[in-house]
Amino acid sequence: MSLYLCVDCGGSKTSAVVCDADGKILGRALGGPSNFAYLTLDEFIATVKGAISNALKTCTPPPSNIYVPLPSQGTSPFTAAWFGVSGVDSPAAITTLTPPLSTLLGIPAGPRLAITNDTHLLAAPLRMHPDITHAVAVIAGTGSIAVTFRESAGALEELGRIGGWGWILGDEGGGFSVGREAIRQILLEHDKATVTGKEAPQSTLTTQIIEHFGIKDIMEILPIIHLPDPAPHQNHPPNSPAYFLIPKEKRVSSLSPLVFKAALQDGDELALRILRTCAALLGEEIAMLLAQESGPRAVRAQNSVISFGGSLAGIEAYRKLILDDLAQLGHVFRYVDFVADPAAVGAVALAAAAKIPGVIRCN
Repeated sequence: MSLYLCVDCGGSKTSAVVCDADGKILGRALGGPSNFAYLTLDEFIATVKGAISNALKTCTPPPSNIYVPLPSQGTSPFTAAWFGVSGVDSPAAITTLTPPLSTLLGIPAGPRLAITNDTHLLAAPLRMHPDITHAVAVIAGTGSIAVTFRESAGALEELGRIGGWGWILGDEGGGFSVGREAIRQILLEHDKATVTGKEAPQSTLTTQIIEHFGIKDIMEILPIIHLPDPAPHQNHPPNSPAYFLIPKEKRVSSLSPLVFKAALQDGDELALRILRTCAALLGEEIAMLLAQESGPRAVRAQNSVISFGGSLAGIEAYRKLILDDLAQLGHVFRYVDFVADPAAVGAVALAAAAKIPGVIRCN
């Protein structure tokens, strides 16, 4: 049986999907975070290996009793594989990952083994709209990135990109950005009150964040946010607060769900303002990839599809905020898509590409 594998490696989780030559999904599994920029090579391979092994085990019927690693046990069950990896932003990163992934799967380096940034998985909708030739892929999840593509000789050619720099340098409009903006806005309201002598406006979001960290005053949040990351195997006293156990990035990004709940369910004005701010920041970055004038690498929204992916972009109200900001900047897209399952889309695209005689194109 010919099997096709796609692995979507993100900052929150790893998703591995296996399909057959007809594009039927046979198995899938999830693993832990696998942003390559945040992990050692060994950690990355271990996470990916676990997800692929579990995906093979869920196949119905199972392809065999062969699970990764494969080469010493026989030929690879995979005809082709595609890894869309967050944190893979340079040819050097692809060069680093190719040998261990080739060894893991028993697939030689070459056209049968594709390693790209995870945004490439979101460009698939371009092939679903024959009247356009360009796509803008936008990920808004734990982090954020936007990349433009065009169809060229049957393959997707990357044109330009912005973002994907990680939480220290950017990721505007992603989960960390939302959590950081929430803290900034709440602290700003507090500081304004020290000048005006008036109490800061009431906010359900502020109350929820105070409860989340188990504090009594919002200024107590500063030492929590700046607390160093926990050392490996570090012991803490029993009943220590949960924030002692997670890195500072997660302490901030974990606030994102509270912001969305307060904004979209409670109608909290502060939370709504935070989402508008973050959506506008991401919209401004996307707009840098777009052009009002024609040019060799110009992408015009009216002739393109914008394809969203990621947990935050999966929230329709948040996508609308981003699109509204882009429209105010003069960019209205011909088509708007949300790819809920990039790994499945990638696996099916691999199987479809393999039917082109002598060609396997996955990027």
